[in-house]
Amino acid sequence: MPENPDIGAPAPAWSRLRFEARAAASDEPTLSSYLNSAILAHSTLCQALSFHLAEKLGSPVMSTQQIRHILSEAYNADRTLVDAAEADMQAVLERDPACRGMLQPFLFFKGFLALQTYRVAHQLWREGRETLAFYFQSRASELFGVDAHPAARIGRAVMLDHASGITIGETAVVGDGCSLLHGVTLGGTGKEVGDRHPKIGKGVLLSVGAKVLGNITIGDEAKVAAGSVVLKDVPAHCTVAGVPAKIVSGPSCCHPAETMDQTIPDEASK
Repeated sequence: MPENPDIGAPAPAWSRLRFEARAAASDEPTLSSYLNSAILAHSTLCQALSFHLAEKLGSPVMSTQQIRHILSEAYNADRTLVDAAEADMQAVLERDPACRGMLQPFLFFKGFLALQTYRVAHQLWREGRETLAFYFQSRASELFGVDAHPAARIGRAVMLDHASGITIGETAVVGDGCSLLHGVTLGGTGKEVGDRHPKIGKGVLLSVGAKVLGNITIGDEAKVAAGSVVLKDVPAHCTVAGVPAKIVSGPSCCHPAETMDQTIPDEASK
């Protein structure tokens, strides 16, 4: 059965995922049942995602079967959720040197799993099902260490690397193609209400432990160095570092979210 009926052939990500699952089941028979139930028993990526996420998110509060039904409804209602999942998997594969293929993020990488949970929660939020959206947020925080408010807006091809301790506030925006490492916070500066969280452009790299606070803008393809605290706007293609963060390199960065280069340019030390 084709994954994408619009093109009449299986989506490449789904085909590769199934190929890798079959190879892994052959190499490691003790996991063959798990790989079959999570991937090989399904005919589409949305079915596999619904099953696998539900197995993770189920709890005494809500059964696995109930969650699977909610996820299936979400994926069937909005094809862009599956498209975003494919883009997210591809981003991990291209940027994470520890990633061997599609199988690892789909099954094991909590950043990918947290992001897919957020995406469904965001759709529920847009439908006015706020309590259910908060449930998904809570479970993602408990299981994966990522606390992303369901009202936040996160683009496609995003990688949450290692993921532990990532916080994304209610009015935050994360553009397409960004990479966020563990310990990143997109937060407010106090008890203010309304639009109070950062707006992150496309292709931005937020390095380990970066804190971006307040309703500020980080320009496209900017880089925030590890451990920095950003309180002011950052121009596109610039690198900022420090507490508080200051510009240490002018408009010169090239695709930092893709290269995952967390070093500070040499001119910053001159």
